[in-house]
Amino acid sequence: MKTTIQVITMLASLSIGGGRCAFAEDSATSPSNAGKSAPEFQALGPGEYNNWIETGVGGVFSKGNKAQLQQRLGLPGAAFGGITDFHWEQPVGKRGTFSMDGRGIFDNHNYLLKLRLDEPDKGYLEFGYREFRTWYDGSGGFFPRGTNHWFGLYDDELHVDRGELWFEAGVRYPDMPQVTFRFLHGFRRGMKDSTIWGDSIRTGVPPPNNSRGFAPTFLKLDEQRDSFALDVGHKLLRTEFGVGLRYDHVENDDSRNIHRRPGELTGSVAAAADRYVTQREEFESDMINAHAFTLTRFNDQVMLTTGGSYTRLDTSVGGSRIYGADYEAVYDPIFARRQFRDEGFLDLAGGSGVDQYVGNLNLMYTPWASLVVVPSFRLEHQDQAGFADFAQTSFSSARVATREDLMNTRDYEFTDVSEALELRSTGITNWVFYARGEWLEGQGNLRERQGETDPDVPAAIIQRKTDSRRFTQKYLVGANWYPHRRVNLGGQYYHKVRANDYTHDVDLTPNAPPSGNRYPAFLTAQDFTTDDVNFRFTLRPLNSLTFVSRYDFQWSTVRTKGDFLDRVQSGETTSHIFSESVSWAPIARLYLQGSVNYALDTTQSPPDGFSGAATNNLWAASKNNYWNVSTLAGYALSDRTDVQLQYSYYLAKNYVDNSLYSMPYGASAEEHRVTATLNHQLNKRVRVSLKYGFFNYAAPTFGGRNNYEAHLVYGSMQYRF
Repeated sequence: MKTTIQVITMLASLSIGGGRCAFAEDSATSPSNAGKSAPEFQALGPGEYNNWIETGVGGVFSKGNKAQLQQRLGLPGAAFGGITDFHWEQPVGKRGTFSMDGRGIFDNHNYLLKLRLDEPDKGYLEFGYREFRTWYDGSGGFFPRGTNHWFGLYDDELHVDRGELWFEAGVRYPDMPQVTFRFLHGFRRGMKDSTIWGDSIRTGVPPPNNSRGFAPTFLKLDEQRDSFALDVGHKLLRTEFGVGLRYDHVENDDSRNIHRRPGELTGSVAAAADRYVTQREEFESDMINAHAFTLTRFNDQVMLTTGGSYTRLDTSVGGSRIYGADYEAVYDPIFARRQFRDEGFLDLAGGSGVDQYVGNLNLMYTPWASLVVVPSFRLEHQDQAGFADFAQTSFSSARVATREDLMNTRDYEFTDVSEALELRSTGITNWVFYARGEWLEGQGNLRERQGETDPDVPAAIIQRKTDSRRFTQKYLVGANWYPHRRVNLGGQYYHKVRANDYTHDVDLTPNAPPSGNRYPAFLTAQDFTTDDVNFRFTLRPLNSLTFVSRYDFQWSTVRTKGDFLDRVQSGETTSHIFSESVSWAPIARLYLQGSVNYALDTTQSPPDGFSGAATNNLWAASKNNYWNVSTLAGYALSDRTDVQLQYSYYLAKNYVDNSLYSMPYGASAEEHRVTATLNHQLNKRVRVSLKYGFFNYAAPTFGGRNNYEAHLVYGSMQYRF
């Protein structure tokens, strides 16, 4: 891997510079070739300058929260540069081609090297390595009451590096089986934020409800996977078939790190409330999969596909949850006794085995040129068995640290049968109608037990058996209408229902009394219903002017029934999304684009209506309402020079300050992004570009602590050869 990076470094040393500036609005607001007349957008002739190298350099100058800037813009927040795009290809023999692609943007930690050899009618070889970085803001929450507190416990500029190294080979001789082999090694390493925040006692809130969780926490990740895949495909007469094998091995060594009661003391240093939690999460798995398929074209009207798959997954887990005077502490019963309020675990060891069987059958029947009928069938069965041994650490009423060895076991099996029927008709001029129905019937059996590992102690903390049944149905209808070459309309509606029924019974293990812990086994039924309707309207009154309008409405409900309780509506979500986009090219050298999106999204539950001093505002409806506006303008100053301007605006006002009763949540933010780009083509080989960007972000949810203002300056040059 080091050798790969050294090769990329050699490529980057050919030139000073950075690369294409990758931040969010580029992909969302890039032009659609309307009005482009500069040579930058003109296709090259056949075989003309098939190779190129593009370099550049850029920098971000900012004030405010750098971690939030890095997370939202995907930039390092400082200078960056390298080779953003390199392509070189060379003929090999009579028909073969060797190609190399690369990228190396330093301080942006974005690297790529791909080598490929293609020989038509024989096969190909490919080797590659890629790596990129994702930034995260490790700050916690903001508590606006009393001291207006905000914790800055560590450097919150966090990041995770992701990468993969792969090799692939394919055999492609005519009239012979097609063979493909692929190996991939991937990894994910670094630190990222977690929303499982630590707690703190806050002034300005009366006890006993004055503890709030808003201290920042973080995850440490060290994960890798290796994957091998072999696929063989061939065609005999009217039938194509294929078989394949895949093996995956995963190893994760992660940890969740929480700081509880930072900076607090209760009485004396010996009774400090300030402590650290490190929860190690170790995971290892081996998965092997065998699959096969067939595709038979009986004639122009009938096609049949079949498929089958078997998967075996074996996993093992380990870890601990330890409280100490710092992160990564060893278990200290004296420290645990001093705290006398924390429960953790040690020496976690366990694992599970899963066997999955899947089969499907699909038929496509075209009785007439204007009608397509597709019935399908799918069967899935799974057997799962798992266990976990661990030592639970806690305390007694006498403030004595205790350790109890426990074991969890879980056995679950289920079978799902799915059917679907899809119709598509074009029998009426300028109309397309389609409909689809999906049905799933399933049943399962779950057995759970937690108790002492000592076989002489039969009492169980948790012991239950649950039989489950589920029925899901989804119906979708839609139509597209093309009344005029400049006008088209589309509409779609779907209705989905999932009904779950549970029957709980005592697991009559010999000498074992029934469990008193019913959670979550007190649920006897839970139904989910969703209705969604959307419309799309496209109008092109002029060759240079296009309008696209869309409206989407979705309504979802959850109904729940518990033991000895009536069925109630436990949740309701309502969502409206309006969007409008306009594209206009009034003259050959000018194009304009704009779009507006407005979303109204609210989730409510029965506690939202609670009243009284103790419960008022304890629960607030969850809202995700926002505006998103973007505009784009491009103008060709000459045959060699063009300029492009972009602006985007985001606004959300969902923050609710109920800090007297709970931790306030809800995202409120306002963001402006402006960029200006100048492109100039010096000649057929060389193109240069200069970009400037301004970004402003403000978030009341975090009391202004995550606000930032930034300026971007970036230049690039492309040379074709």
